[in-house]
Amino acid sequence: MEIKIKSLKFDADQKLIAYVGKKVSRLARFYGDSDTAEVTLSLLSDPDNKSVKIRVLAPGGDFVIERSSKSFEDAVSAAVDAMKEKLTRAKEKRNEA
Repeated sequence: MEIKIKSLKFDADQKLIAYVGKKVSRLARFYGDSDTAEVTLSLLSDPDNKSVKIRVLAPGGDFVIERSSKSFEDAVSAAVDAMKEKLTRAKEKRNEA
């Protein structure tokens, strides 16, 4: 799975990029046909100002999850967990048809 990481309104350091890559790469196990994952990290003006948007491009549709938190690590973990559930449901639905 190819992972594209974009950071908006700030420069992400290597530790954060490595963390995001490690977490998001695990999504390939849940929906085998997915080719690309796009991760957008951005800063917001509200108290939970770190936002993460994960978009998985797969045959049959794109899957998008967005989460915000006080830290990027928490937001990435929450988004990856939600995406795992979404991909699992989509795979089960696809296999039933």
